[in-house]
Amino acid sequence: MTTFGTGARRALSFASTALVAGALGVAGTLGYQWVTAPDTSAVDAQAGELADALRKDLTSGFYSAGGGTYGGQFTEGTVVAQTEAHGGALLSFGSDGGVHTAEVMLGLVPPEARTSGAKDPAADAYPVRCYRYTFAFGAHSVKRSGVDCPTTRTDGRPGSLVAQLGVLLVEQPAGNNAYRNTATEGYTHTPQGVRDFLKAKGLVTAGDAVTGVSGRADGDDLYVVALRINGACHYLRMGSGSSSSSASDLIPLWTAPADEQEACDVGHAVAASALYGTDPAKEG
Repeated sequence: MTTFGTGARRALSFASTALVAGALGVAGTLGYQWVTAPDTSAVDAQAGELADALRKDLTSGFYSAGGGTYGGQFTEGTVVAQTEAHGGALLSFGSDGGVHTAEVMLGLVPPEARTSGAKDPAADAYPVRCYRYTFAFGAHSVKRSGVDCPTTRTDGRPGSLVAQLGVLLVEQPAGNNAYRNTATEGYTHTPQGVRDFLKAKGLVTAGDAVTGVSGRADGDDLYVVALRINGACHYLRMGSGSSSSSASDLIPLWTAPADEQEACDVGHAVAASALYGTDPAKEG
């Protein structure tokens, strides 16, 4: 699985994007982009890279042709982390009959700012675009298509969705590499155990506010939690023992999709805790 950058770096990049988006509003921003016909090749390239990353995570086997370790099972957290690593945010995620669909907004952070720390260009110089990804069992099943970006906030409040997502991403945990693969066993399946795990693993710092912790057992060894970190809804998947539900190659903590931010419901967290992909260890 892939390792991702720190929450602090994301916050610096997303802060300027959110301020610009909040001032202009998504409608005005997109309208100006249409008039000036901006080059969308950069954000489209990000979308292509995200599709390739998902294909690699779906590759069955211990090693990919390029020498990386891919395959195995992964959580919705991997999709969220991959999306954020490619400059975007997850709008929604759902499954129907074994086909999984993720809708994302990309272009919130330009690639040059994400990789080099360069100053973000103005919002009208780097277009925000939305995409739908579907996948099933293997890498060949990944499909990508462009979709219209929603123009209203998911919480029903006035303002643009771009601004909402900018603020959401600024509110990510400040912990060291918060969305990373890590084992969860060894901690009690209680609200206090959740806080102990987050602090011990460096997923949050003393400056992060952890509130609204609501957990539910799911099976014999799985504890799923909805919680807020700095006001942003997150899901946490804690396993115990040596089963795949607690495997150290899973990302256990992730930002809830935009359309689930307002409710931040443990029922949604349980639905989001499903495993995707294949388990190479069971395939010989």
